Order: sequence, then C-alpha cells, then structure tokens
Amino acid sequence: MVFTFWLSLFIVFYTFFGYGIVLYILVKLRALVKGNRPIPDNKGIWPTLSLIISAYNEEDCITDKIKDTLALTYPADKLEIIFVTDGSSDRTPEIVAQYPQIKLMHEAARKGKLAAIHRVMGHVKSEIVVLTDANTFLNHDALLLLCRHYADPKIGAVSGEKRVKIDDVADATAGEGFYWKYESKLKTWDAELYSIVGAAGELISYRTALYEPIPPDTILDDFMISILIAEAGYRVVYEPLACATETGSDNVKEELKRKIRIAAGGIQCIVRLKKVLNPFRNFTLTFQYISHRVLRWTVTPFLMVLAFIINAIIAYQTHALVYELLFAAQVFFYTLSLLGWIMERQQIKVKIFFIPYYFCMMNYAVAAGIKRYISKSQSAVWEKSKRR
Repeated sequence: MVFTFWLSLFIVFYTFFGYGIVLYILVKLRALVKGNRPIPDNKGIWPTLSLIISAYNEEDCITDKIKDTLALTYPADKLEIIFVTDGSSDRTPEIVAQYPQIKLMHEAARKGKLAAIHRVMGHVKSEIVVLTDANTFLNHDALLLLCRHYADPKIGAVSGEKRVKIDDVADATAGEGFYWKYESKLKTWDAELYSIVGAAGELISYRTALYEPIPPDTILDDFMISILIAEAGYRVVYEPLACATETGSDNVKEELKRKIRIAAGGIQCIVRLKKVLNPFRNFTLTFQYISHRVLRWTVTPFLMVLAFIINAIIAYQTHALVYELLFAAQVFFYTLSLLGWIMERQQIKVKIFFIPYYFCMMNYAVAAGIKRYISKSQSAVWEKSKRR
C-alpha cells in the first residue's frame, strides 16, 4: 500500500510539474552541448500560403475576423485566403461573399470541421497551409513568423500560441488563461528539445505535401495531423510570437463541455497512434508524447483519487507525521477547489480558489471523456462552446 501511494503521488507530480522540471533540465543540457536551436533564415524567400478559416454560424464576429485577416502581413502574390462555412445556417456565408479578396467555400450540409477541411485541401495548391478559427484573432505578423521556420526542410509543421483573453471580472474560467500560459512554456521547451506533441487548432500550419487525410470521425483533427507529421520524422515546432487570441469560455459549464470533448479525443488519438508509443521508433518523441499527453489523458486523474484514499488510510493507521502532512495538504487543496465551485455558483469572484477548481475540473473532464469515448457518444461534429 505504501509503495502504491508513493508511486501514484510520483506519477501525479511528474505529470503536472515534474515533466516541466525534467524538460527544462534536458533543454539546458542540450543547449550546452549543441547550442540553442537557431531560427531558420529564409533570406526573404516566402513560400506560397493558403490561410484556411473555419467558420460555423459566426455572423456575430465574422466581419471583425475578416478585417483582422485582411490586415495580416504577407506577400499578396503568395497568399490565398479561404473561408469555409459548411453547415452555417446564419448570414456567415453571405457576409464572407461580400469580400472579393476572399475565396468562399460553402456547402449547406453540416458534416463537421474535419470533413470541410478535407474538401478544401483537395483544392489547395500552395506549399504551406495555415488553419485558424473564426473566433480567434491573429497578430499582424503571425503568418510571417510561422512561415520563416519552413526554410528548414526538417520542419513539417509550426504551431502558434493560443492566448486566452480573461476579463477583469473573472470567474473560475480564469484558470483557463493560467493553464495556457503554463502550456505555452512547456511547448517552448518541447520544441527546443525536439518537437511539440500536438498542436492547438487555433493556429497551426504545415507543409501541404505532408497533409494526410485522417478518419472522418476523428475528434481532435489538429492534434492527430500534427502527431502524424512528427511520426513521419519531421519536427513540429512552436512559434510563441505568432498568437491566436480568443476570449475565455462563457462559463465553467461551457469550458467543461470543451474539456470533456478534448479528453474523449485524446483517448481516441492514443488508441489510433499506437506507433508513437514505441520508443524504438523515435525515443525522444515517445518520451515527450507519454509525458506531456498520455499520462494526463489516461491514468493520472485516477491516481489522484487513489493517492488521496490510500493517504487517508496510511495516516489513520500509522499516525506518521509525513503522511498526516501530505493528507492535510491534499485536503486543503481540494477544500480550495470546493470553495471555488461554491463561489462560482454564487457568482463570488475570488481568483485564489479558481485555479484549484479549474485543475480539478480538468481532471474530472478526463474521466468523463474516457467514459464518453468508450460509450461512443462523442460526435466528431463540433458543437462550439459559448465564449465571452
């Protein structure tokens, strides 16, 4: 029982904090031996680029998105802008059609984002594809910052940074912004060591020639595509200066819905990407994939519960100070989370409680996502979350 407790506690700590520490040390050691990875010099030669924006019933923000997109810096003769609005039943396609600089692709049937992307990719002739969403806004140099990396032929995909705009009067979704700041740092180190493991769909680019159609029921298409590129032997790098900014979820219920979908998609990816789990194919990629993704999406949330229960039993039976202190720390943390849940329901804004609450909500979402995946009740057709 004691061994199980310490093993569970170690895995939980490693998943959320230890991997970051190990990764930081490995990056520093690599820099000492080989130096920091340089940013490729493209000598002013830019690849042809297709910017694809997926929009489903986004009439409230589509005009702002179009203006933001047209203001992006990139050689005009190398850039093609495509808005795909499949399934939209509002004025989104009509609004996009008012701009002759933009290519509109629309079908009335709603088959999901992945089906729409597959359809569009059949028409793309450019060297690089950039995917982003209608409710995210890019900094003006984002495309240049992404595409400069493709001067290195070993780089197959480049992910931008997702930033969550949190209102001054924040509720428990404030934890979303904190989470993405931490994720951004991990991705920076992942890319410095070798490759990031899974790109966020808010801003991802890849070589068109490496695009591989994936099953239409794939839930996390952006994650799957980027991992397949890494599995093929190319690096997937991170460009934190290319930013996709969006507002936080409208409330915790909406954020939970999104997290459960991601968790279900994560399990689906783990099942379908068995080759990446083989360390003899690419040890560094497997190490990063398991440490950064697999543990979070599988055993860690359950080990948190197991560690709490076993800790309580050992502390009660032995009265050993170390176990009593560890149990008290866990009780304190989960009490903060519970208070965060209560205050969120009462609309009381105390941020110190929201990060523990968000952390526990994320891990609950993993369990719910696993259940949803096993029961085959998670559709690949995205039901968008309400945002502020």
